[in-house]
Amino acid sequence: QVQLVESGGGMVQAGDSLRLSCAASGRTFTSDFMGWFRQAPGKEREFTAAIILSSGTTVYADSVKGRFTISRDNAKKMVYLEMNSLKPEDTAVYYCGSSPGGVLGSYNSYNYWGQGTQVTVSS
Repeated sequence: QVQLVESGGGMVQAGDSLRLSCAASGRTFTSDFMGWFRQAPGKEREFTAAIILSSGTTVYADSVKGRFTISRDNAKKMVYLEMNSLKPEDTAVYYCGSSPGGVLGSYNSYNYWGQGTQVTVSS
């Protein structure tokens, strides 16, 4: 199994920045890529960003492209989400997920999830 622990969430104002971290442990060699999804109250969990661990290739949702940056440190088994120019609509619980393969932006490709970290952006 793979264990994932997110951190770095908080309450900020519009225009501020936050950096989320995801620490992976366990059978991490089974992971091909990792991603961040978010879930706002009353809404489904939606794809935000993903990164292929071997190549560093990244994919972003249109809503965060140009503002968010996903990165990884394979030696430390860490994945990060740098979030800039935050907007109130970015308010959500952010989840880190691990995938053995499939479609980077598809929820069904991920088989392990962290517990989530809350991000609240006020206007």
